[in-house]
Amino acid sequence: MLDRLAAFIVGEGNWLPIAMGTALVAAAFLAARTSAGLPRARTLIFMNFFTGVTLLVMGIGHVLAVTTKQIQGTLNGSVPLLYLIGVVILVPATLLLVHARSMQSAKYNFWMAAALIVLGLINIPLAIPALLNIAYLKHTRPRMGQLVLGAWVLVNVGLFTGGMLFMLSGARTFEEFSR
Repeated sequence: MLDRLAAFIVGEGNWLPIAMGTALVAAAFLAARTSAGLPRARTLIFMNFFTGVTLLVMGIGHVLAVTTKQIQGTLNGSVPLLYLIGVVILVPATLLLVHARSMQSAKYNFWMAAALIVLGLINIPLAIPALLNIAYLKHTRPRMGQLVLGAWVLVNVGLFTGGMLFMLSGARTFEEFSR
């Protein structure tokens, strides 16, 4: 039983669908309880909260996977560097959640997107929602806001679909999945 749990924790494809499912439930709960008057403000809070929760869960998953591999003795790489990667994801994700309702959210969305891209080009799809959050915050025309929101939804549906395909494929690493 513990071996199966450990295998699940270190499975690279498991965390994105879990993170996005958790984020959807959390953001929907927040949206239902938010009394922000304007639909634009509620939409932005939802987008920021969804992105923040997704990346917070992904960061927690990364730290859990590093810890599990370290305990198993199968960790390859620098332990401090691998934990630092988790912190680089967790800090801006947490700050984005804290500031989801404020204009400062643009700063934390940018920090999140930049951190993901710096961590590797493979993370660009994960950075796109944060960049779209900034675009939604800054838009000045209703049609542009609708286009940005539509793109945000499509990107997140694409990420979730890809994550589910990866998870359901049974592959434990990106290398196994790409074969």
